[in-house]
Amino acid sequence: AQQGRVREKAYGKQKIYFADQEQLPAASDAELRGLDGEIAARSAQLQALQQSCRHMEAELKDLNSSMTTPEIAREIEALRKDCASYTEKLERIKSATNHVTPEEKEKVCREQQLYRREWRQRKRMATELLDAILEGYPKSKKQFFEEVGIETDEDHGVVLPAT
Repeated sequence: AQQGRVREKAYGKQKIYFADQEQLPAASDAELRGLDGEIAARSAQLQALQQSCRHMEAELKDLNSSMTTPEIAREIEALRKDCASYTEKLERIKSATNHVTPEEKEKVCREQQLYRREWRQRKRMATELLDAILEGYPKSKKQFFEEVGIETDEDHGVVLPAT
């Protein structure tokens, strides 16, 4: 500090030493413009490298999430086995001799509709009859069913088939 190479500043009891910048050569305007141009070029280079890095990270993510060649080979083999089993099942169905004719199928469907209609009518009649009895009955519907021994479709989880 006494020789003038560094400067000294006192802040209370503390002293701070730093380089004397007045002794350093001053940069010309041309040098400053050259440094600014270099900064701009380096910034552009940095941007390009960051963009390239983001692109490579996205590509790496895609590659890591995709299947490997052995995994794809196993998947193809599994799909081929499934296809073969389905083909075999289809052939068994096609070669079966106990097919139902359309006339038999239609007959069974008509019978099912008839039985479903009868079931609805009988259930409605029974419900109406029980409701008429329950109008004058002093206890609850559940207690009446238990005393008489009536079991409903709902007790057994039976649902009337849809049309």
